[in-house]
Amino acid sequence: DATWAQDGVTVAGGHGLGNATNQLWNPQNLIIDNETMLIVHSYNSRIIQWKIGDENGQVIVGNNGEGNRLDQLKSPTDVLIDKETDSLIICDSGNRRIV
Repeated sequence: DATWAQDGVTVAGGHGLGNATNQLWNPQNLIIDNETMLIVHSYNSRIIQWKIGDENGQVIVGNNGEGNRLDQLKSPTDVLIDKETDSLIICDSGNRRIV
């Protein structure tokens, strides 16, 4: 039988709503790859890379504001890592596309 700690630990965000790299506003999804989380930050239309134990994340996709260019996102909802091509596959819901 598995046992779990009774108290949770904040591993990302926890500094209120906002768009700073230590804040999350409506995170939609996350994946963990090795010691790194990729967090879909829907309201700020970006993907944040957050290394376990860090105080701040790093914007890796969507750092050019919300929009429909290929270097922008609008309300993303999911992200996957394609290890064969070393790329991300992102569900960009607000733009009705997969990039």
